[in-house]
Amino acid sequence: MSIQIYVNGQYFSKEEAKISVFDHGFLYGDGIFEGIRAYGGKVFRLKEHIDRLYDGARGIMLDIPLTKQEMVEVVLETLRKNELKDAYIRLVVSRGTGDLGLDPRKCSNPTVICITDKIVLYPEKLYNEGMEIVTAATRRNRPEGVNPQMKSLNYLNNIMAKIEANLAGAPEAMLLNTEDYVVECTGDNIFIVKDDVLITPPPYVGILVGITRNAIIELAEKIGVKVEEKVFTRYEVFTADECFLSGTAAEAIPVVKVDGRLIADGKPGPVTKKITGAFKELIKTEGTEIYPK
Repeated sequence: MSIQIYVNGQYFSKEEAKISVFDHGFLYGDGIFEGIRAYGGKVFRLKEHIDRLYDGARGIMLDIPLTKQEMVEVVLETLRKNELKDAYIRLVVSRGTGDLGLDPRKCSNPTVICITDKIVLYPEKLYNEGMEIVTAATRRNRPEGVNPQMKSLNYLNNIMAKIEANLAGAPEAMLLNTEDYVVECTGDNIFIVKDDVLITPPPYVGILVGITRNAIIELAEKIGVKVEEKVFTRYEVFTADECFLSGTAAEAIPVVKVDGRLIADGKPGPVTKKITGAFKELIKTEGTEIYPK
């Protein structure tokens, strides 16, 4: 059976779900989105994702035509219609249909879309053995332009870096900002471990403040791992004891080689294993019930 997709209050099959070619989300990337995960009948940190969606909308002066609670119900009902317990959820809110000009005032009604489906970002082997990443020449766009803390539909910055990863034969690429500090990867936040301290870039360097990133910081503190948010360069990654990435789609995945340099002995380290194990346990228990008992 074809998956059912929510579009502006109605459900359509994958083949029939459509938007106008005059939608400014399509024409100009004018909109915001969220990627969310459901595990075992529960949506992980749904409130935090919805809050971030509405914050992003406020940042681009986009009025979402649903309350937060109504948006929560859209997510849950779309999962129910597709009879899913484990899924990837994509919420999209675009400026809506307008004319061929840039002016958002010409767009009267935002487009709201919810897609629920399966996703496999990386093969299981990489979660067990670790992955190799490269540094992209493409720099993270500055917060004074399109602020990376907004999950905007204009994702070309990330896509250009992803193309570089593809050309290098790597599954992921690391982005630097214009000051040469490590920011994040094309779809994931980055962590390194040095002398048993977990280190991750602070928001002001140009990261998307990930929901999974925040969960991992909380978990690390609970299990006694010291956490620091501070700037670092590629050199600190090359000389780290451990490295891993986090993201909604990727979850938490070890990195064992960066730009041809092995990270320590080239195997997932003990802190990484401890944290990724704790995260797997967390997603089993925390979340909003899709099918209330």
